[in-house]
Amino acid sequence: MLSRFDPWLEGASRNRGLAVAFAALAAAAVMGVSEAAFWSADEALRQSQARHVARNDGLRLRELLTDAETAQRGFLLTGRDDYLTPIQLAERELPSVLSRLRGQYASSEWEALVADASRRAREKLSELQLVVQLYREGNVTAWRGLVESDIGREKMQAVRDAVAQLDQHELVQIAGERDAVARSLMYGRLGVHGLTLISLFGLAIFLRRNEALHRTRREHAQELAQERDRLDREVAHRTAELTELARHLQTVREDERAHLARELHDELGALLTAAKLDVARIRRMTRTGAPEIDDRLKHMSELLDQGIALKRRIIEDLRPSALSNLGLIPALEILTQEFAQRSGLQLSLELAEAPTNEAGRLALYRLVQEALTNVMRHAKAKHVRVSLDEADGWLQLHIRDDGQGFNPDAVGSGHHGLLGMRYRIESLGGTLQLLSAPGRGTLVLARLPLAEPEPEPELPPVTAPGDLGPAVSPPIGLSTPGGAAA
Repeated sequence: MLSRFDPWLEGASRNRGLAVAFAALAAAAVMGVSEAAFWSADEALRQSQARHVARNDGLRLRELLTDAETAQRGFLLTGRDDYLTPIQLAERELPSVLSRLRGQYASSEWEALVADASRRAREKLSELQLVVQLYREGNVTAWRGLVESDIGREKMQAVRDAVAQLDQHELVQIAGERDAVARSLMYGRLGVHGLTLISLFGLAIFLRRNEALHRTRREHAQELAQERDRLDREVAHRTAELTELARHLQTVREDERAHLARELHDELGALLTAAKLDVARIRRMTRTGAPEIDDRLKHMSELLDQGIALKRRIIEDLRPSALSNLGLIPALEILTQEFAQRSGLQLSLELAEAPTNEAGRLALYRLVQEALTNVMRHAKAKHVRVSLDEADGWLQLHIRDDGQGFNPDAVGSGHHGLLGMRYRIESLGGTLQLLSAPGRGTLVLARLPLAEPEPEPELPPVTAPGDLGPAVSPPIGLSTPGGAAA
């Protein structure tokens, strides 16, 4: 049965594996594209930042020299020292600015230009400092000659040209880095969009396959339900057949018992009765002749009486005549009285009249018979209580003992007595429960639906062929050993 679902299970497992692999691949691809775009953009941004720093340093160099030159002219015009602050600031910052510029453009095509601009910037600053020094010393001719010469202007112009070239170069590079960032973002965007489309396509394929698998699973579930229903119907049919077979076997068994009882009653009873009459006649003819023969005939008559009693007991065991002729209550009373005499147990009876049919009477009688047999064999009880009453449209039979009890779930195979009675009771539409526990006795509870009572059969003659008579007493004149027939 499971092999029919192996392809579906393999397909579901394969689909799950493909889905997991595709999801992992898509996630790895998205992460890879995202990381590549990030690192590319980050590298472009770092380069752009470095370009901005280099551009700022160049502009700062020009700004320092311009401010220092302006401050020198203000100082020369006014003689006030507060105009010299930009020159002092240039003296402090210019070395670091020049150092950064040289480091940024080292090993590049702009290295010579930066070196020349650095040299001219230092010379320009030295010239400004020298003019201020000559002014303080009062050497008017010297500082005027330096100021009016074109040397300082040429140096300043050279620095401005170098800074302008570097600034233009950096602007171009910054624009290129900006474009690189834009390209990285665009590539990342396109990559994410492409992977998203691929993922959606893969998801659509997966959903389609998954829907196919679900459809197959529904079909398999429907097949399984149909197969289960078929098996349930088959089990119900087989159970009904087995129940019918058990009922038939019980009926055949009881019919065989009744047939055997009738044969024993008619044939064997006739033979034993004839033998009993012959022995009685012979005893009358030989009573005054030979005492030894009379004793033998007396012993033979006693053996015949025992045989007749044994025949009656066997007949009652096979098919109780009291059940057929007197009804269920008297038959149970006789059965329990005989059981009490044989076993020595105390029995309590609470029997109420209730309408039953022949099958129900026989089933209840056999149940009491089987239960009492089990009590005598296994229960080690001292008291047994048998009750029969009517409640809520059901005929209820209780058989309770105070014996050692047992665990019903631990009973092994081979115990078919009560199991057979259970099937017999259930075949009549009733239920049978066995309640017991170690040390707490046993209760057998049978419930049968009430039925319309069948008319009591008329008592036929004992010797009628094929009929099971009561046979509760021997023929007149045969009950006493050695007695004469009337």
